Amino acid sequence: MTATTKPRPTAAGAPPLSEFLCFAVYSANLAFSKVYRPMLDALGLTYTQYVTVVALSEEGDQTVGGLGEKLFLESNTLTPILKKLEAMGYVERARDPNNERQVRVNLTKSGKRLREKALGFDLRGASGLSAKDFARLQKEVVTLRDSLIAFAQDEAPA
Repeated sequence: MTATTKPRPTAAGAPPLSEFLCFAVYSANLAFSKVYRPMLDALGLTYTQYVTVVALSEEGDQTVGGLGEKLFLESNTLTPILKKLEAMGYVERARDPNNERQVRVNLTKSGKRLREKALGFDLRGASGLSAKDFARLQKEVVTLRDSLIAFAQDEAPA
């Protein structure tokens, strides 16, 4: 479809795919992946590993559960990521001496250096947005995410 082509109406007046907000967010995520790929390749990380390092650089000595909440990941998803980062020498995991059921996670010196290296990559310019519009959009997307999570929790069967 070109910029001048009008989308055709779909069955029963449903909006076309190009008007789905969820598809716009999904396809923007794919575009983000393409933009992040060179940086991630240079760091030797996946995107999920990268945001894990970022979260640990913002706040060290987190529990796996607390880190998972911050990243919107379940422990059974996060644990293999942490094990891989630990094998790479970027994080250390240890049982909490005050609560053996909890595992605490910290960046190592290598993990902190990796985070500092990543600071050299500024990907905001790729968005084509002004700094003000970038910040506004980020806040709006967070509001959307939080609203969707709340809705899903309210709709879940009891």
